[in-house]
Amino acid sequence: PDKAFAAAMAILTIHHWPDKQAGLAEVRRVTRGRIVLLTVDPAHRPWLTDYLPALAELDEAIMPAMTDYADWLGDVQIMPLPVPHDCSDGFLHAYWRRPEAYLDARIRSGSSSFWALDGLETGLARLEDELASGVWEARYGHLRGLEAYDAGYR
Repeated sequence: PDKAFAAAMAILTIHHWPDKQAGLAEVRRVTRGRIVLLTVDPAHRPWLTDYLPALAELDEAIMPAMTDYADWLGDVQIMPLPVPHDCSDGFLHAYWRRPEAYLDARIRSGSSSFWALDGLETGLARLEDELASGVWEARYGHLRGLEAYDAGYR
């Protein structure tokens, strides 16, 4: 009746918006209550970026900085959203504790980030080699004992 939404939510989508500031202004205009966004902090560097540095470059190019949200929406609360170890949703860092999964093209197809990367084959070959040789385990094996991981989702 008041021609407004009580709340709005956008999950891992804002990086696809051509004008993020205008899009969020529209969300704010039509929403009377809470706005919840699930996004990525482009300054965060999860372990996968060690193998695919283009992921970090891509995030920096397409993801708003965390400070942008306050500029665009006013008072905001930003908090980490750790990914549980058994997450199977298929978004980019869902398999952080199961690195072998990133070698599966079917699993990679669930994340738009993989579609836009240069150097994917080189990084994946290095990951495969380091998994086989034990280098990944030596460097990141401690992650296998974690229940959740901060991959930069906010």
